[in-house]
Amino acid sequence: MDVMKRARQQVVGDVVRGGRIHTQQELVTALREKGYRVTQATVSRDITEMGLLKVSREGSMVYALPSSEAAAELSGEQRLAGLLRELPIDVHASGTLLVIRAVPGTAHAIAAALDRARWPGVLGTIAGDDTLFVACADEAAVPRTRQRLLRLGR
Repeated sequence: MDVMKRARQQVVGDVVRGGRIHTQQELVTALREKGYRVTQATVSRDITEMGLLKVSREGSMVYALPSSEAAAELSGEQRLAGLLRELPIDVHASGTLLVIRAVPGTAHAIAAALDRARWPGVLGTIAGDDTLFVACADEAAVPRTRQRLLRLGR
């Protein structure tokens, strides 16, 4: 990891410890106020790499650092749910693939969270900037996975 990225992620951790970051855009703003020129896509990758979670504090959902390595591993579905609640997506089926269209710069974060969630019937993902492909084990897994994704986004 390069020095600038490490320094930025340290600041992300410090900001998140304050307990008031509700959205990725708020985190972008906080980092810019501290002199970091970042985009939402950069912040999205940092959230995924750092394993940040959405937790309830004082009646609202805010970003938090995982309490341990085990919590980070168990939180794949929580991270995925948090992303899908924040980001609008379209999900379409094609054979044994799901094609998901998302906000530019967010496909990688969604794919990484889905991979970490390790859902049965999902073999893996490939992500671009705003589109990701989800490879399903068979055609029966496609509608189940699609519905599960859509439910998480509510």
